[in-house]
Amino acid sequence: MRVARPVTLNPEQRQLLEQQARARSLPARVVERARIVLRAADGQQDKQIAAALGITPEKAARWRNRFLDKGWAALQKDAPRPGRPRMIGEAQVKLVIDKTTQEKPEASTHWSTRTMAAAVGLSGASVRRIWLAHGLKPHLIKGFKVSNDPQFAEKLESIVGLYLNPPEHAIVLCADEKSQIQALDRTQPGLPLKKGRCGTMTHDYKRNGTATLFAALNTLDGTAIRSG
Repeated sequence: MRVARPVTLNPEQRQLLEQQARARSLPARVVERARIVLRAADGQQDKQIAAALGITPEKAARWRNRFLDKGWAALQKDAPRPGRPRMIGEAQVKLVIDKTTQEKPEASTHWSTRTMAAAVGLSGASVRRIWLAHGLKPHLIKGFKVSNDPQFAEKLESIVGLYLNPPEHAIVLCADEKSQIQALDRTQPGLPLKKGRCGTMTHDYKRNGTATLFAALNTLDGTAIRSG
């Protein structure tokens, strides 16, 4: 019978692998590899490890040998897979990144995989992989506001300072309003909800004017004060 190569761990290696074997925040494959090596260090053969962990003996042998040949770091990444060599060069990847971050397509607000693929001569799947690898999401936009007030910094410090250090015996309220709320009422009463039928509401309505909602927040205790 073929005997697997023995695994010997020093105290530091065993402690690190035991931490990984119990970790819940690590990928499952990394946890599994740590358990393989720990069982191998306890003298178990590949078939025993496979039966205990629900894997194949070949998998147990593969990660035993990878640890013995390349150490702990080899357990953190997948083994190289056979396949075609990489067809997309660094220059093409850089071109996609530069276009995505510095240009916009003609007559469009942002790049799509289709328009980028046509612009750089790659497939849509290749563009998608490059964007994913570099954390690029051209379809997402976040708004921002820049003040043109030359005294903006002073005003900001004055307001924030009031919240952080209010005057003695004073109440500091942060207030805002929502105006032009339409007070609408339906022209006909709807039918109530019942089994097999949702509630109904007529499309027609009548206007009863508008309302304004005011709200204030007591910054000391978080109490909200509302009025309309």
